[in-house]
Amino acid sequence: MSDDSPAIARDLIRRLPTATLSTRTADGGWPYGSLVLVATDTDGSPILLISTLAQHTRNLMADARASLLFDGTVGLDKRLTGARITVLGEARACDEPSVRARFLARHGSAAGYADFGDFSFWRLTSQRAHLVAGFGRITWVEQDELLPDFGDISELGSAEADVIAHMNADHSDAVALYANILCRRPGVGWRLTGIDPEGADMARPGDHCRITFDKHVATAEAARVELVRKVKQARAMISG
Repeated sequence: MSDDSPAIARDLIRRLPTATLSTRTADGGWPYGSLVLVATDTDGSPILLISTLAQHTRNLMADARASLLFDGTVGLDKRLTGARITVLGEARACDEPSVRARFLARHGSAAGYADFGDFSFWRLTSQRAHLVAGFGRITWVEQDELLPDFGDISELGSAEADVIAHMNADHSDAVALYANILCRRPGVGWRLTGIDPEGADMARPGDHCRITFDKHVATAEAARVELVRKVKQARAMISG
């Protein structure tokens, strides 16, 4: 397997808006799979918004062990040639404001039920993951590769909401370039939804995409430099 497997793994987890959550039933330990919306915390940990009325939540309350399958093969003619990853870890409820903000920025429709009494946010503490990046490209990715040390990223986390609001309000043309040109996703209405040390996420109704920065960032200024760099890259691609 090539050395880029950890980067491929993290990109799949960051980029895909849904995953298959697998838990164990409390009555016998049977595997139980369900489709869930997913986002990531700033460090890359998967986060969920789930209801205690759901079977998977009841399962997690009895046994925190779980897995998330991120499927990057949708739309391919030969789906088994595409990349997918199964992340193993323990899921626990969390009430950190940053988790709520990042999830709802990505999945705006969830704001309509996020405050219902039976719903809560959960974070999966990733232990390791099994990556299949196509035929013959199969490997385990360990925790320190899934959640690398980016240093102190607290400033980036604190500034994220302001950066997103500024980009969507004043630089929507740049966001459109990221999606339409760099990600090759057509359509209008793209909005920036998240900034993290490795890239930025965008969404429009029914679609999501992601750009990867050339350099890791830990501050709002470093993120601004990378966002400008990506605009220039997109414009260069248009001009040929």
